Parts: sequence; C-alpha cells; structure tokens
Amino acid sequence: QVQLAEFGGGLVQAGGSLRLSCVASRNIIRFNAMAWYRQPPGKQREFVAGLSVGGTPTYADSVKGRFTVSGDSAKNTVYLQMNNLEAEDTAVYYCNVGGSFHSGNYLPNSRSWGQGTLVTVSS
Repeated sequence: QVQLAEFGGGLVQAGGSLRLSCVASRNIIRFNAMAWYRQPPGKQREFVAGLSVGGTPTYADSVKGRFTVSGDSAKNTVYLQMNNLEAEDTAVYYCNVGGSFHSGNYLPNSRSWGQGTLVTVSS
C-alpha cells in the first residue's frame, strides 16, 4: 500500500497561484494513473485533474486552462500547478495514485489517499 503526503496549500488571494505537491512512498512510475481531487467546505469530494502514463491529462471543466497536473518519477511526486485561483477553488486537495481511467473517467484507488492540504482563496 502506498503512502501519500500532500503539501503546498495555503491562503492566497483570488488571481494568485499555488503549486501542490504529492509525495509517494513508492515510485510513481509503478502506477498507471494518478489524480488530484478536492473537497470544498460542506460538499463532496470531486475530481480535479488526472494523468495516465502515455496519456493526455484530464481536467474538470471548472479548472481547464488554469490548472496543470504533472509527475516527476525521480522525486516520486505528483504536482498540481494552480493559476488564476478563484474563491470557488477553496477546498482540501487530495492526491490519489494507482487508479485507472475508464471511458475518460478516473476511478480512484480506495487504498491510496493522503491527508490532504487546505487551499483557501480569498476574494
């Protein structure tokens, strides 16, 4: 079972940027796919961005053009670069590795969640 730790959250003004990092206890090259999710206050966890080996990154409509997901196998790390942040992006952000894509949708690995990192965007 892989352990994950997310970093990089914080308080930022609307229009600002943050880069989240997710460090895995095992080399991410072992996994076919990985993704970022978020859980806004009082709402359910939702998909944000996903990346599969050899595939094209996938994004939720609400973040397209603003967020970029990437991975660095040398550092066992998955990143989420977030630009032009909006108040609606306020949430706890989680990464997930070892899931899979089916018909364009990412199915998470239920045994692979970190503790999350809080992003707060002030308007």
